[in-house]
Amino acid sequence: MSRLKEKYTNEIVSSLIEKFGYKNQMQVPKVEKIVINMGVGEAKDNVKTLEAAVNDLQLISGQKPVVCRAKKSISNFKLRENMPIGCKVTLRKNRMYDFIDKLLNVALPRVRDFRGVSEKSFDGRGNYTLGLKEHLIFPEIEYDKIDKIRGLEVIFVTTAKTDEEARELLRFLGMPFAN
Repeated sequence: MSRLKEKYTNEIVSSLIEKFGYKNQMQVPKVEKIVINMGVGEAKDNVKTLEAAVNDLQLISGQKPVVCRAKKSISNFKLRENMPIGCKVTLRKNRMYDFIDKLLNVALPRVRDFRGVSEKSFDGRGNYTLGLKEHLIFPEIEYDKIDKIRGLEVIFVTTAKTDEEARELLRFLGMPFAN
């Protein structure tokens, strides 16, 4: 069991019960899944870029990504229906906790001029989205072997009912929110 999952089960649950006054341990919000999404707009012109993005995302997450395809045609973007335009991975259970640990303790401190993540990226239902401008901050990615720097989105899906509950959950997990 990962160190973060042990911390969640013991310290975080009791802290959240105390703070929000839950009557039952099952009411305490938890992270349900993490979705990592990488949009690759150049994939419509060059399929090799999508393959590189899939390989990078597989290294970062430890799981094989799914290729996302366009749902409808948009002529202004020279995009046809069913063209590959990105990739995504859904992490659950132990892989999810391992990824959270790696993101918070290894990757985010490597961001240049890092002052914390925004508290405004909650969706109103207790989910949090974090956008990263470059995937080089992950230790698995070798700088010499990449063809292009890509950004990615990390979405934390929680069982929290409100943004305040989700913010406290993520803060207890170690999310470095900006003041």
